[in-house]
Amino acid sequence: MSQFQGDAIFWVEVEKIRPNQYQPRTEFDEAKLKDLAGSIRQYGVLQPLMVTRYEESREDGGLSTYYELIAGERRLRASKLAGLSQVPVIIRSTEEQSRVRLELAIIENLQREDLNAIDRARAFDRLQKEFSLNNSEIAVKVGKSREYVSNSIRLLALPAEMQQAVIGGAIYEGHARALLMLSDRPEEQKTVFRDIMIRKLSVRDVEKITREIAVEKARKRDITPQIEALERAFAESLGTKVEIKAQEKGGKLIIDFFSTEDLEGMLAHIERRVISPQAESPISEAQEQRNDMVDVPSTLASVPPPPSNDDDFSLKHFSI
Repeated sequence: MSQFQGDAIFWVEVEKIRPNQYQPRTEFDEAKLKDLAGSIRQYGVLQPLMVTRYEESREDGGLSTYYELIAGERRLRASKLAGLSQVPVIIRSTEEQSRVRLELAIIENLQREDLNAIDRARAFDRLQKEFSLNNSEIAVKVGKSREYVSNSIRLLALPAEMQQAVIGGAIYEGHARALLMLSDRPEEQKTVFRDIMIRKLSVRDVEKITREIAVEKARKRDITPQIEALERAFAESLGTKVEIKAQEKGGKLIIDFFSTEDLEGMLAHIERRVISPQAESPISEAQEQRNDMVDVPSTLASVPPPPSNDDDFSLKHFSI
């Protein structure tokens, strides 16, 4: 099979180019495609598409050539709308692994900010499950932080209806992240989601509502202000939901996680604090961040110091 190396540009027929089976995008804005098609009619395709070249046998015994798209599906679709018969391409080696083709498609979309939050999350999830990459490895490849990748994948825990709302642009990613706070309260989550759709609530409004529901839940659990403050501090430090169940002696510390990668990240975070005794405690640091960012309710701002018997809250009394 012929292979082309380097960045030479070739012109190939659009009907010979097949879609990328690893394309992470599922939605294409028709209005924007028409705008791009108009630009292509006037100026042509300014950036070549990226493809791989294949040959297949025909019924008459001969060979025919086709190309599989790696990056540039919007340009290809718009070129067809514009009536072009050929488009410029750069041909990559067919030895490129499937993972590389998916990575290139994701990176192209991320660089243009074309992916909605759910398509991005699904793409990261595919890299994780199909190619055994962890969140840190994915983060390096796409130029984002590990937390960015992890938080994106968490969006897939939302019900299908809410995911579709993100894909369709009915709600923002910020709405979706706020709704995740109510994952353990599906009825309240659905109610807040309906309110977003009907009342067009802002992200800040939804964050306030979900926070109030979480606080109300804590009150119904009949926990002390001190335990409530500790839960929030742990949650902010570890970046996930944390629940403390105090018992007569000791209790349980329940930490939510979505993957082994999450657990490894939390462990690394705890180990860093143990190794660096100069670092502030997660509780005091989280409290300081809250004071900088939001108005702290007086009941929390005036939380009394822990009792002199520090052993009551020693980790040895808690199980995870």
